[in-house]
Amino acid sequence: MSDREPPRRRVPGPARPERPEGGNAARRRPGPGARPARRPASPPPAARPAGSRSLRLGSPRPRLRMISLALTLVLIAFVVRLLQVQAVDASAYAAKAAQNRYVDYVLAAERGEITDRSGVALATSVDAYTITADPTLFTRKQLKIDDGPEQAAALLAPILGVDQAGLVKKLRPANKNLRYVVLANRQTPQVWKQIKDLKSALNTKASTDPTTVNVVAGVLAVPTTKRVYPNGDLAAGILGWVNADGKGGGGVEQQLNKDLTGKDGKVRYAQSGGLQVPTAGSTETPAVPGADVELTIDRDIQWAAQNAITEQVKKSKADRGYVIVQDTRTGEILAMANAPGFDPNDLSQASAASLGNAAVQDAYEPGSTAKVMTMAAVLQENAATPLTHVVVPNRLHRGDRLFQDDVDHATWNLTLNGVLAKSSNIGTIEAAGQLGKTQPEANQVLYSYLRKFGIGSYSGLNFPGETKGILAPADKWSTSQQYTIPFGQGMSLNALQAASVYSTVANGGVRVEPTLVRGTKGPDGRFTPAATPKKTRVISAKTAKTLAQMLESVVDDEQGTGGKAAIPGYRVAGKTGTANRVDPATGKYKGYTSSFAGFAPADNPRITVYCAIQNATSGSYFGGQICGPIYKQVMEFALKTLQVPPTGAKAANLPVTFTP
Repeated sequence: MSDREPPRRRVPGPARPERPEGGNAARRRPGPGARPARRPASPPPAARPAGSRSLRLGSPRPRLRMISLALTLVLIAFVVRLLQVQAVDASAYAAKAAQNRYVDYVLAAERGEITDRSGVALATSVDAYTITADPTLFTRKQLKIDDGPEQAAALLAPILGVDQAGLVKKLRPANKNLRYVVLANRQTPQVWKQIKDLKSALNTKASTDPTTVNVVAGVLAVPTTKRVYPNGDLAAGILGWVNADGKGGGGVEQQLNKDLTGKDGKVRYAQSGGLQVPTAGSTETPAVPGADVELTIDRDIQWAAQNAITEQVKKSKADRGYVIVQDTRTGEILAMANAPGFDPNDLSQASAASLGNAAVQDAYEPGSTAKVMTMAAVLQENAATPLTHVVVPNRLHRGDRLFQDDVDHATWNLTLNGVLAKSSNIGTIEAAGQLGKTQPEANQVLYSYLRKFGIGSYSGLNFPGETKGILAPADKWSTSQQYTIPFGQGMSLNALQAASVYSTVANGGVRVEPTLVRGTKGPDGRFTPAATPKKTRVISAKTAKTLAQMLESVVDDEQGTGGKAAIPGYRVAGKTGTANRVDPATGKYKGYTSSFAGFAPADNPRITVYCAIQNATSGSYFGGQICGPIYKQVMEFALKTLQVPPTGAKAANLPVTFTP
């Protein structure tokens, strides 16, 4: 076609109107309602220009089938993967996602208060924070530095008061997926404020200085509570303390830990970069507060007892001392003081020897205060009366030993009342010998009374670390024990047991198990009283009244050993004690146990006070001299506090001696 001359193009002229094929109607000029003219028909194939060829396309169906197949396979793959993620392995992927996204922490239940009998707080809880961290936020990937944990530990250690190296280990744990560690428990709000201020300062500096890294951004805080003791060391031996894990470490805190603790709650929330994601929601199981515990203790009487024994222990340069104050009718303990004590708010300053409650944990030989039990057995068994004549020589040979009183004397002509008033060991041995026809029989009778008074048994308090003392069966008593036990040597007890003996006499011969807890108050505010203490009759009311009159002679008679315990206006019953002391370190006798026990008013008893001091090394060591004044001081305070009036009755004034 390139050799041929191209066809000439005709210049179009004016269009001629087409002749309509129809009639006159077709010639009408088109109007608004006219039908559009038909397009000219295509020329027949023969009229097409020469040389043009027709292209015949292949069928598209095979290609469409292949594309559809490919798309189907892709969709099947997606569906299979979707089923695997959402159905087959859904729980595994959800758990993995939750592990990386969600944080769980415990909502510590508020620990219940411990109060005295009037509701005065002795132990309570205040707001605090447990300082935590997310170790994954201290990695190089997060901070872009290698020593993030070291820098953070250097800043935090002085604030938290913990070891810096220990913090580094927590912030760089062996488990790289660990998201939660505790840096310090129960820190004050002031400590958390310091950390927040530090984080804020580093953030501000990082916004202007690109080289600054906020290395403590991953430090968080969980609200909790901290145990505090508003009265310092007051009643610390009773209360105990709470350890770093929030559990009771001694005393009532340990004994009633389950009631005081309550039930922890739980919070779960989504986090990102160490911050909570508000829009992701959270779940919370609220904590249930612990119950409040109301003790039988009277805070004011406790203070008086603790102050008195602390001063005397210091003055006598003694190892320790204890004072028990008990309601004779109910068995409730109004005070239980130890010296030296400790401050449960700061155990770092406490010595191991002062921790605990020595008044129930120490076992020691009581000495002459135990003679009241021997006299009770003699009177109850009708072996003698207060007026029975007892001839007391200067020395008495029994078994393999030669016995004597605390002072050398000519032969004393004493009544049984005088034996108790002058605290004669020899006279007590002679009286105890009247309990049976033979010595073994007498031993067995005395042993039975000692057991009834609670010696060799737990008091019933269920107090942590309490000792039940040592009292061998009568048939196991050595040759010397069968003569020393009647005057309080060769057996042991604790201070609470000793006080309980005198409360039993004061209560008309009925022993009431000592109690320390009045009841508990739950989160609902309902008060649940403690179980009624067990009561056991030990001696008759007549014997108890006679004993009370004999104990008055110890204090009121000029020959008695307890004159320093006398209280003007009140009838006082009491007994002194000075025992050889077994040194806990060597197991041998060294020093003395000085004591005084009694109750008032003697003719209508309301209160028992018992005092003991271990190993006084300065000044007198006689019980009447150093414990008698403590008895007087504490008893006077307790009588006034409880508004116990004098009875106004005259003392019995039983004779101490007789004329042969």
